[in-house]
Amino acid sequence: MTRYGEVIGQPVAQSKSPAIHSHWLARAGIDAEYRYQTVIEPLLKPYLDERRDDPNWCGCNITMPLKMSAPAYCDRLDPGAEKLDAVNLVVREGADLVGYNTDGEGFLEPLRDRLSERHLFRMARVMGTGGAARAICSALADKGFVLVVAGRDPGRANRMIEALGLPGDHHTAAIAQFAGPTDFPFDEREGCCDLVVNATPLGMRGHDPLPFDISHAPPGSIFYDIVTDPIDTPFLEAARAAGFETIDGRAMLLGQAAVSFEKMFGQAPDRRADQALLESLV
Repeated sequence: MTRYGEVIGQPVAQSKSPAIHSHWLARAGIDAEYRYQTVIEPLLKPYLDERRDDPNWCGCNITMPLKMSAPAYCDRLDPGAEKLDAVNLVVREGADLVGYNTDGEGFLEPLRDRLSERHLFRMARVMGTGGAARAICSALADKGFVLVVAGRDPGRANRMIEALGLPGDHHTAAIAQFAGPTDFPFDEREGCCDLVVNATPLGMRGHDPLPFDISHAPPGSIFYDIVTDPIDTPFLEAARAAGFETIDGRAMLLGQAAVSFEKMFGQAPDRRADQALLESLV
């Protein structure tokens, strides 16, 4: 039988991960497949128990809503996943199922040129408190960002920041606070780096849009949405119409997938045709 990797979660049929990994497998000439498998939380442990005994299984990426449940079913965790208490990749290493978290590295990939510059101040408004938000907040704090983390329950956002032990002085807010307009007088000085990040499922096909009023974004902000279905969310459309730079979810997906591919299939992907790949992910 052919070796294979998978992406698991619910919903998962719309995932673009199979197209990405299949593209890289073909370029590398690797005899393997990558597919999706619907798995809900009560079936996560049975799924992993079954795959543990399958010699053709190379590993799985884990998406919503299983990232924060998966650590309990791994034999051990990579230090990054242990810190985050969230797993988006499980691979077999010897007899062990090992959990990793590649979300932070993937999220930062399209920002690396920007973050190589010096800034007087960096701030990120991060909407969400789930597994992806944990990885994003940790990665941004390590890059010197002051965070404003918004969730339906600000207490949960506070607990997340405390549990992660993030360096710096950060803040929390109710996500509803950003739904209406503000007349806050933003500092328009040069040399600042501001991000507005949607790390929630809001805006995903079948979900309500993220309630975010553009007036909460400082001048020059970059809007970054990790949702991948649809690629162009109402959050990004509104930002672009107001003249802001935007980054869609394909960028993070590609970045974290590259790390996952190497761990599952034993070699780094050939990324020379990534632009064409991105354009095909619609």
